[in-house]
Amino acid sequence: MAVEVHPVSPTQVELIDKAVALGNRYTKTLGLMKPPAYRQMAADGGLLVAVQADEVIGYALFGLPKRSPHIRLAHLCVAGEHRGKGVARQLVKAIKDRYPQRLGIKAKCRRDYGLSGTWTSLGFVPRGEVRGRGRDGEILDGWWLDLGHPDLFAEVESDALLVVTVDHDVFADLRGLADTDDADESRALEAGWMTDLVELAYTPQLVHQIRDVTDTAERQHQRAALHGLRQVTPVSGAVAERSSALLQAVTEMLPDLTVDAALRRGLQYVAETSCAGLQVLATRDPLLFRLADVAWDVARVHVVSPSTVTQHVDELRQAQVYRPADLLGTEFRSGEVAPGSEETLVAFFDQSGTGGGSAFVDRLRSLEADTVVWQRELLRDGEGHPVALYVWAQDGRTLIVSILRTASHPLEETLARQLLFMLKRLGRTRGAEVIRITDPHPSASAKSAAAEDGFFEHDGRLVALLVNVCGTAAEVEAVAGGLARELTVETATLQAAVPAEVAAVVERAWWPAKVIDSEMPSFLVPIEPRWSTELFNVPAMLLPRSDVLGISREHVYYRSSGHRGESVPARLLWYVSKGTPGVESQMVVGSSRLDEVLIDTPDALFSKFEHLGVYGRSEVQQAADASGYAMALRFSDTEIFPKPVALRRLSALARELGLPWSSNLLISLTKISNKLFQAVYQEGHRTT
Repeated sequence: MAVEVHPVSPTQVELIDKAVALGNRYTKTLGLMKPPAYRQMAADGGLLVAVQADEVIGYALFGLPKRSPHIRLAHLCVAGEHRGKGVARQLVKAIKDRYPQRLGIKAKCRRDYGLSGTWTSLGFVPRGEVRGRGRDGEILDGWWLDLGHPDLFAEVESDALLVVTVDHDVFADLRGLADTDDADESRALEAGWMTDLVELAYTPQLVHQIRDVTDTAERQHQRAALHGLRQVTPVSGAVAERSSALLQAVTEMLPDLTVDAALRRGLQYVAETSCAGLQVLATRDPLLFRLADVAWDVARVHVVSPSTVTQHVDELRQAQVYRPADLLGTEFRSGEVAPGSEETLVAFFDQSGTGGGSAFVDRLRSLEADTVVWQRELLRDGEGHPVALYVWAQDGRTLIVSILRTASHPLEETLARQLLFMLKRLGRTRGAEVIRITDPHPSASAKSAAAEDGFFEHDGRLVALLVNVCGTAAEVEAVAGGLARELTVETATLQAAVPAEVAAVVERAWWPAKVIDSEMPSFLVPIEPRWSTELFNVPAMLLPRSDVLGISREHVYYRSSGHRGESVPARLLWYVSKGTPGVESQMVVGSSRLDEVLIDTPDALFSKFEHLGVYGRSEVQQAADASGYAMALRFSDTEIFPKPVALRRLSALARELGLPWSSNLLISLTKISNKLFQAVYQEGHRTT
């Protein structure tokens, strides 16, 4: 009987259960995965089953990251008695057929399993290796299956890890001598496919609990096992203040809880996680789960189960590394590095691998004395502490960044991403076509963020192309190819009608490029002046914004839940609608990339996107319609036009292109032609 491959929806409980049962037969090689993770991936379109005679004889379980263009293969499983029949090949082909717009499929597999021949036969090629974080520290080979799109962008993704603190229950599951009934859930955190996504960490409270273990052998074993996790040591004074605030909130919000040693211990975990600049605490402790709302409201810490981490790793990871809402609420100040103050910066910026602080100081001073005019910019937080340092100069069409450092700070990842986009905007404004980071030791956060922004290694340096073309694939490729040839590197061949997902990667890597003849759609979004001011500072606030880095890389906008043909990824044009008298309005002020559209209850949306927004909970609730639901539009890389496009000019551009036009198009989010997007975008950047 023929083998058939079917996608599984979350309502097909029987098929999911059969896949789980099959996976449980091979946990030794697949790694542990709890049933909720299967259901979540099925809901996201990431579960395919191979069926023969009503029996599931194989399955593929995979993730479809919203912020990355690849497919992440977690399980490729075929029952032992059915191997050698091409079932795995059918499953892989089905993935390719269902998601041809993705760039490729990534997988991880232990080298000692001896399966390299299998992966090769399926068309995968080796791509790097990493050391696993399991008990034996096994080597995992990376595998990549290209789906036939431009391979220049296959590595355009951040390698930033979600850092998760664990309490003693989870740690004992992972590293204790004894097996517990629920240990499997915790051990899923160390499955091979999670290796490049999650890093586990411990705080001082875990060390205290290990000290209190009465069994000597167990205590010594756990203490030795700490070396496999990252150690974080927050400032004790800050932890004490945070613990006190948490305890006060608990007595007010949960008066039925007894304030005892267990409660204080749980609050200490939350406080230490928060003061270390982290946002996720994994636990199986029912008491800590009761404290979850307090932990988030007071300390901005997600108290979650290990299975929640595995199910929502991408969302938690992004929330951790990118928190523009926090950035907007700070008082950052930018200024030149004063001559003679170089030595004071050594303590703030990591000098590991640089030859020591003296080499760092000498480099800073040499740039000050150089015949080239270097701009030495230092960013400080509201307390005056240095948090970022970058030094740049322009050489013809190249913007050279000789120093790019970020200091240890809760917002370090956010700052790194802001700095890179700011450098791209700076280069574009000054007519540069290439950005070259020549710092031999950029901060780890900056290097990680650079990968996501299209930087690639060239002659030992990080380089990015600035392709200032809003046109066809051929026009974009012509400029990018010319720049690449000057650098003696290869570039991708772009074709018309490339999938939207590929176009989004191209436009991010070669920003500000726009591939107009791709399948990436464009939309016009009306926005009230008050929200335009909050999000974009257009119309301008009476007082300058405290965020000297300008517009956040990523944000969220809420509207009623009615669909208007939205799809992602897409391009957005922001039209400031008519506001109160005297407020500048009725104009297109900028563009963004639409990354996600989600319809849910206001509370659910606010909980998910609070770290990105300027909206309060009540304002999200006001966006809901009669159905009780609202829509969230998550967007990024906003460009404010130097020359806003007024309504009259917008209408004229539509008529010149022979497109239908009426004022009704400005009432709600509306799909527009890419040709109109191009005309408006070019008008907004017109300099003559």
